[in-house]
Amino acid sequence: MPYLPDLGVFKRVQSSLSRRTVFEGNCVEQPAEADNQNFRDRVKQKAGKAQVMGGMIWVYVGPDPAPELPRFDVFVMDGVKDCGYATLPCNWLQIMENSVDPHHVEWLHGYYFNFMGETQGFDAPKAFQKKHLKTGFEEMEWGILKRRVLEGATEENDDWKVGHPLVFPYFMRVGGAGIDQMQIRVPIDDTTTWKLFYSNHAPDGGQWEPQDRPVFYEYFWRDEQGRFITDYIEGQDIMAWVSQGPVTDRTQEHLGRSDAGVAMLRKMFKENMKRVANGEDPIGTVREPRDIIPLPCERDKFGAEREFAEAFITMGSMRYSPQKQQLLDLHADAWARREAKAGAGA
Repeated sequence: MPYLPDLGVFKRVQSSLSRRTVFEGNCVEQPAEADNQNFRDRVKQKAGKAQVMGGMIWVYVGPDPAPELPRFDVFVMDGVKDCGYATLPCNWLQIMENSVDPHHVEWLHGYYFNFMGETQGFDAPKAFQKKHLKTGFEEMEWGILKRRVLEGATEENDDWKVGHPLVFPYFMRVGGAGIDQMQIRVPIDDTTTWKLFYSNHAPDGGQWEPQDRPVFYEYFWRDEQGRFITDYIEGQDIMAWVSQGPVTDRTQEHLGRSDAGVAMLRKMFKENMKRVANGEDPIGTVREPRDIIPLPCERDKFGAEREFAEAFITMGSMRYSPQKQQLLDLHADAWARREAKAGAGA
């Protein structure tokens, strides 16, 4: 079992933790007992191991020796941190499989979003409407690297040359334009998933104050009538995940060539379940301490850097963030400083 984030634990113990604190179920105090150190040391609660990273508590529940907590870049880099969360009534694997279906961006976030904009009177992001000319998937150290070539672009563009990864077994690393995001899918049970969008904002030229923990908030995906809220990016994804039912019936599906990423992910799960059953580590297991694990991710997303940051904030789950305006100002100010610097250089 990998390390999983636990926001509830964080709220209870945040004031007493350093980033390397580890909890192992030891008894720390027995107020009604005599000061008997030996007795206290013999009493131990069965528990996982917990550590702090990125302003959250991460809990490992599994056999010893516990692996190292993987310190992926988004959680440890400097910047303005933001985390939206919601509990969704569907199996977490439905969400993971969506992560290796790049064509859904063009159709769900592109054409469907544009239709909503036309019928409801707002401008949908144009960058999401570009046609996919080529997609690619390759296994890498941490999972699956996903690439795409969009209409008007080439393999020299970041979307193909760099790409971004599905981080096995329950992350996806995305971002661009000074926003780095890790999407986290925590299985609560077979039909319920805790879904988090953990973002770090550090645009070139930006200025910000040090931040110990993210601003946490709930994003919403159903309205008062129980209908899906689909006028923002993640709301559209949630509609696709949840409308499949608690556990989608995969016996009725027909995978095509464009589903190569889904097939690769299923193969990866089967192979790594066998490894665990044989007492081996699954991919992505970290056994040596590392201060930061950099992951590949596009910077110039969809060839629309300036527009992408604003759309990501205003038309994504971050629109529910209490610091939305501060984030918009941060990116606008950073862009202005870069333009001023470029002008002075010219």
